[in-house]
Amino acid sequence: MMEYHADSDVSLASRPPKGSAKKKTKNVRLLALFGNAKAVIGLVVIAIFVLGAIFAPLIAHDNPNAEVYMLNQPPSSAHLLGTNGLGQDVFSQLVYGSRVSMEVAFSAGAIATTISLLVGVTSGYLRGFADNVLSWITNVFLVVPSLPLVIVLSSYMHYRSEWPIILVIALTSWAWGARSLRAQTLSLRERDYVLHARLSGQSWWQVVLGEILPNIASLVLSGLLFSMINALLTEASLAFLGLGNINSISWGSMLYWAQNNEALINGLWWWFIPPGVAIAVFGGALALLNFSLDEITNPRLRKRKVRVHEQ
Repeated sequence: MMEYHADSDVSLASRPPKGSAKKKTKNVRLLALFGNAKAVIGLVVIAIFVLGAIFAPLIAHDNPNAEVYMLNQPPSSAHLLGTNGLGQDVFSQLVYGSRVSMEVAFSAGAIATTISLLVGVTSGYLRGFADNVLSWITNVFLVVPSLPLVIVLSSYMHYRSEWPIILVIALTSWAWGARSLRAQTLSLRERDYVLHARLSGQSWWQVVLGEILPNIASLVLSGLLFSMINALLTEASLAFLGLGNINSISWGSMLYWAQNNEALINGLWWWFIPPGVAIAVFGGALALLNFSLDEITNPRLRKRKVRVHEQ
């Protein structure tokens, strides 16, 4: 997750840019994003996976659930990634499986980030009793190991869709983001422009929406990317252990069935390597995008990069 630095551009400003200056700042950062090699690579890879999931019926013509092919056939022109021990086309399963894996990653990441934002900003801005209660709840979730808790909760669930696992992952992974956002909100709350907005008669939610949220946008986006990576890996881990919805096709369930049918021992590499590579590549693309945001919003990294170029 992108580390926040107190001397970022936003933190140093006594008052955030207004009007045309704010628009100019956004344009500069947008150009910097598309001028960053890590960001471009990450965005391109993510776009390829998203488009593949959307147009899965056009890319994979075989039914991923159909057990009608010869078993354990290696990759060929008829089956690009061969067939598995159940007589299913592996390439079709890989393409359709991206839908479930990315649904969990995007949905759980968005829900966890929303909870982090609500709890962290509310706690940091209101302080007092509300801060004490929300901080106590956050600390409880921080000290409880998330993966064992997810495993325990998942073992008691009956899956009819992916939403139970999405909610479990989201509800067990928001605390770290909330702690970071609370700390930053506490700092911004004492800035001159926030005090000016409060003294001018604006309500607390107007101050939060107009003065605080724009200044923690990069931190929120970084938390979203980190939560998506965590959700992707957690879903794959649960499915591999047989605790997810193994009846639906995802990259994790592909690994589960490959392990159950001893694909590694039998040398059926085309069954377990493709989903593993897909998880690694998609997660790596999210990480690259996260690193690029750190380079763009962190002045220390920019200064270090300038010094390297000057040398």
